[in-house]
Amino acid sequence: MPLVGCPRREPPLVPLAGRARHPPPALATAPKCGASPLPPLLTRRTVSAASLLLAALPLPALLPQLVPIASATEVVAEVQEGSGGAAELELERYTDQEQGFTLLKPTSWPKVEKAGATALFQQEGKGSNNIGVVVNPVRLNSLPEFGTPQFVADRLLQAEKKKESTKSAEVISVGERSGNDGLKVYEIEYVLDSTRGGMKRIFTAAFVASKKLYLLNIAHSDSQEKPLDSQTRTVLEQVLHSFDSV
Repeated sequence: MPLVGCPRREPPLVPLAGRARHPPPALATAPKCGASPLPPLLTRRTVSAASLLLAALPLPALLPQLVPIASATEVVAEVQEGSGGAAELELERYTDQEQGFTLLKPTSWPKVEKAGATALFQQEGKGSNNIGVVVNPVRLNSLPEFGTPQFVADRLLQAEKKKESTKSAEVISVGERSGNDGLKVYEIEYVLDSTRGGMKRIFTAAFVASKKLYLLNIAHSDSQEKPLDSQTRTVLEQVLHSFDSV
């Protein structure tokens, strides 16, 4: 019985003398798997502690919210002059009724616009000293559902240490307080040394209300050459403790 279906295999061709040899057509190759560089916008953008904590929480995939219009009203607190004769620094209440939060902020720190921030205030002439608020929807009813204050602080520091720019990060204190209607508010203080901005003192407050995560991030320089003075620290702590829902 004859065999069928078996293709004939030709012997390899041997090039003849004097005949031009043509190289075989190049085979298609798979693209290289090396990582492509990120767009400049992503490689240069600094990520705040609030954004890092957002990354640690179970958030839906949503675009950053635009900065809403909110009012800053009524001076409610004032820090007295220090022994060194520093000028008085006033605090005023900032309330965003649309997003549902309130806090104190220095009257001399204007509000600036930045993508991804619900509200951002910067010291004039030194934008690295700033107060920022980020509000995003979550699937949580309260922050304790995610973990204890220490657990949240640990996750936050882990995220900070993963950044290439971070040289060191250390938690100073972790606390919890009650806000409006018994709302649980977590407060975290830590120091951060990075190649972007040097040594900084960071104060973070967070709470969940109406299935929204509210994050306050306060950053201020705190180098050995010019450490954070007691008067400024008092002001920043007042801002930290004032963050609440409305």
